[in-house]
Amino acid sequence: MQRTTTGTRRRTLATGAATTLALLALAACSGGDDAAGGDDASSGGTVTLVTHDSFAVSDEVLAAFEEESGLTVEQVAPGDGGALVNQLILTKESPLGDVVFGIDNTFASRAIDEGVLDPYTPAGLSDSAASYAVGDGGELTAIDLGDVCVNVDHAWFDEAGVPEPVTLDDLTRPEYEDLLVVTNPATSSPGLAFLLATVGAFGEDGFEDYWADLRANGVKVVDGWSDAYYVDFSGSEGAGPRPLVLSYSTSPAFTLTEDGTASTTGALLDTCFRQVEYAGVLANAKNPEGAQQLLDFLVSEPFQADVPGQMYMYPADDSVALPDGWAEFAPLADEPFEVAPEDVSAHRDEWIKAWTATVVD
Repeated sequence: MQRTTTGTRRRTLATGAATTLALLALAACSGGDDAAGGDDASSGGTVTLVTHDSFAVSDEVLAAFEEESGLTVEQVAPGDGGALVNQLILTKESPLGDVVFGIDNTFASRAIDEGVLDPYTPAGLSDSAASYAVGDGGELTAIDLGDVCVNVDHAWFDEAGVPEPVTLDDLTRPEYEDLLVVTNPATSSPGLAFLLATVGAFGEDGFEDYWADLRANGVKVVDGWSDAYYVDFSGSEGAGPRPLVLSYSTSPAFTLTEDGTASTTGALLDTCFRQVEYAGVLANAKNPEGAQQLLDFLVSEPFQADVPGQMYMYPADDSVALPDGWAEFAPLADEPFEVAPEDVSAHRDEWIKAWTATVVD
């Protein structure tokens, strides 16, 4: 089965109590176990990567790194994007591993402020990756990026004789009533990114009114990306009833026609928020030297070139060649909406609460 577009960008932000307890128990056990690095750190040993559950790398690319470094990479996936940060905070005195991948720009400030990371600038960091730095402490390094955007089913609109929407404002118009499905920002990282797009577009004083208009126009809200894209969206394999869905600008690169000359879907590039994913060395890591080597690997050309095909995101190193068709079918937005990381950190919870009161309650 093909891995879902852009991984599980669908990432649930909530984690059940049972999962939390299990991870805390794992962290407690790892505190006295040299298997996660420990005494072997100076001679390779094991380095543990803590990541969200849509991390992927080609077997041969990872094997080449392990052979060259003498390290064995183990992975721990405590959940989806926001849950990852929550677990890092809960276990920071006895962390689940040595290095983390998958903290995005909606949660980066929180991770830094909570002290779960040690500063480290990897060798060979590209200028383009460095341009996505959060703060000036060097705790997080950009690894990949992608634009969260509304996607459209071309065939549906052609058959209905309705022009496709272009802007966020268009989505509130009566001709698009009951056509859009999005994900909940309290349970989905693309949902949170789209909420931030509306904050960037309409301001702190205007985004609630915009969402009230979307609600009045019949927007459907689901918890996760997979349900939105594969169940409700008419342009996916599930052939759902709604021809507008919240997804990624890269998604159309994976809905190509059989001859590869066109895509059956498109991304509305005037609706986007840019999501950047970071990696960093965990404070109190058992194998900090191995963590630094692994972070060096994540910014290296072999891993960066592997990112598009494995995680359907853009590599942070913009000198890396992209797959055929990406320039045409998976472009990034020229001017994605932006919200300063410090504003996200300060207002994230209140914006989600306001959104919930406006759209769900």
